[in-house]
Amino acid sequence: MKKNIFSFLLVTFVSIASAQVFPTDEWAYNENPESDGWNLEKLRELRDYIIDSTRVTGLVIVHKGQIVFSYGDLDENSYIASCRKSVLAMLYGKYVEDGTIDLDKTIEQLGIDDVDGILPREKSATTQDLISARSGVYHREGYPGGMQQYAPERGSVEPGSYWLYSNWDFNVAGYVFEQETGKNIYDEVEAQLAKPLNMEDWYRDFQNKQGDTTISKYLAYPMWFSTRDMARIGLLMLNKGNWNGEQVISESWVDEMVKERTSYQEINTNVPVFKDTGINYGYGYMWWLFQNMGDDRYKNAYTAQGAMGQAIAIYPEIDVVVAHKTKAAYRRRNSRQVRQNLMMKPVEAYNMK
Repeated sequence: MKKNIFSFLLVTFVSIASAQVFPTDEWAYNENPESDGWNLEKLRELRDYIIDSTRVTGLVIVHKGQIVFSYGDLDENSYIASCRKSVLAMLYGKYVEDGTIDLDKTIEQLGIDDVDGILPREKSATTQDLISARSGVYHREGYPGGMQQYAPERGSVEPGSYWLYSNWDFNVAGYVFEQETGKNIYDEVEAQLAKPLNMEDWYRDFQNKQGDTTISKYLAYPMWFSTRDMARIGLLMLNKGNWNGEQVISESWVDEMVKERTSYQEINTNVPVFKDTGINYGYGYMWWLFQNMGDDRYKNAYTAQGAMGQAIAIYPEIDVVVAHKTKAAYRRRNSRQVRQNLMMKPVEAYNMK
């Protein structure tokens, strides 16, 4: 009997020790990451790489809810570029699930038009096509940052049939969100994410829409976060929308966001700059998916990505979140290859058991 009680207590202790933790007002730091599988020499090499070869201004690695590595300024708010799109995808969930947003509605049904018009073929694109980057609408972007230099001839593809990363899609997705819900995107970030996650640095007054309405009337919705608050978003996603027992985003919607809508083969074909970079990216609902990596540490992993070097990467198989960024105000950027390396080097520092 005593042996059984001892075994029960031992199992309970191990379970508690290895359980996920969540930051409250501040993050907890793992004081002995080596005991949890982290190679300290590789973490030192990562720090040297960041200093010598990147323009990163803040980076944090979170394992099981605790910080195991940090670099730079983690609390400064700055522009997170296209990571905004992945955040918008998170906001969509509750309104898709309660029927407020119908992903099958076409942009014609939604009353979407634009400067110089939308082509008849383009009008059948749905909201689902917009958030999958598969609309087939190649109208000019009023806020740059897409890849329309790789676009087929306008009106040449059927909506839903072809992937292209276009800010027109994403900006219109923001407009549709606000039109259908009657809610402001930034107010929803605050209500759905900043407050439930107890973000340390969120500041509503920094958030303002931008765009050239002489090109397209649909504005972008730039977002400003600190690196450590980006990591909170990643930790929420890692835990399937659950934050310390509260289901902030439904698990089913998290699964929908990171379900493959476009394969890495199609992306590598449509936008050749993605080939031979070391990472094969598929695409979900405004989240990039790691595919065909040949390493179990990347199984089911995915990431938000932004220009110059902003990222929130989630690696479920190893219970890891990586958030990093480069402050846009410095007008410095990391090359595409450096950005790929920053997705891989933290993973290489973890010894999967």
